[in-house]
Amino acid sequence: MNQPEVLLSARDLKVHFAINKHILPSKRKVVKAVDGIDLEVFRGETLGIVGESGCGKSTLARALLRLIEPTGGELSWKGQDMRGFGKQELANKRREFQMVFQDPSACLNPRLTISECIAEPLLTHEPHLSRQEVESRVIAMMDKVGLLASQRNRYPHEFSGGQCQRVGIARALILKPDLVVCDEPVSALDVSIQAQVINLLDDLKQEMGLTLVMIAHDLSVVRHISDRVMVMYLGKPMEVGRYDKVFDDAQHPYTKALLSAVPIAHPTLARNRDIQLLPGDLPSPLNPPSGCVFRTRCPSATDLCGQQKPTRSGLPDHHIFCTHTLLGSQPL
Repeated sequence: MNQPEVLLSARDLKVHFAINKHILPSKRKVVKAVDGIDLEVFRGETLGIVGESGCGKSTLARALLRLIEPTGGELSWKGQDMRGFGKQELANKRREFQMVFQDPSACLNPRLTISECIAEPLLTHEPHLSRQEVESRVIAMMDKVGLLASQRNRYPHEFSGGQCQRVGIARALILKPDLVVCDEPVSALDVSIQAQVINLLDDLKQEMGLTLVMIAHDLSVVRHISDRVMVMYLGKPMEVGRYDKVFDDAQHPYTKALLSAVPIAHPTLARNRDIQLLPGDLPSPLNPPSGCVFRTRCPSATDLCGQQKPTRSGLPDHHIFCTHTLLGSQPL
């Protein structure tokens, strides 16, 4: 059986932010927003990345596309060293990978009509197109995302949040990229609109043959659309696997706690279920716990968790990062 093509991969990816630049190393303060992430994104799949606020999801999303520069580790695009791309080469490659941002209103220029917003990537990467060709491509893309051609001369402030996000999606897809990274694309939208946008992304993925990385803190969002899921905590992976493995057979205590907090529409089931509340707050990335970063809130933590970093174990399609081997899983 042929292995799917790896579009994007990262090895031991790190993004650290220096808070100060003290002359003494012991006095320097560094935020370890992303601290050793391994991942692969295969062509045609959707990889969901979940975790609570402050765990480094958005920083990882930007680092994967070099919107911010990684501090360390390897990053490759279609087998090429992505960190080795020069400024012009990276600019040329950006037509192959695009991003949908969290706040749909903030990422649109209020001085441009939505037609001009959507056309910007075309003017940058395909300057040879005539005005009529650009307008035709824009109208066709607006139709794909559920916007009317008659709305093309309106400005962003005339649209709702959901409509602005559709404009953002249209702008990201106008160049027909191979990969789209969606950084919490529905978190700023009303609940009634969230499902519409997620269904739209899923439909466009099938229609255009897209590969998606879906960042979210809501597990119900990634469950609907993802093929594989990575659960993050304080800049590190906790569990990675096929969506059915992670959601139906979660192994890591953090994943179980997140799943227990997902809202259930059935009132009787909601009242009777066991919600696993995690003690304490998310530790500061300025001073993460030694050993396993989750140990200060883990109900299964032992002294060993503070002394050793977690090892990766499990099955080829379901990895767990834990100091203890869980449920008979084997080191990988």
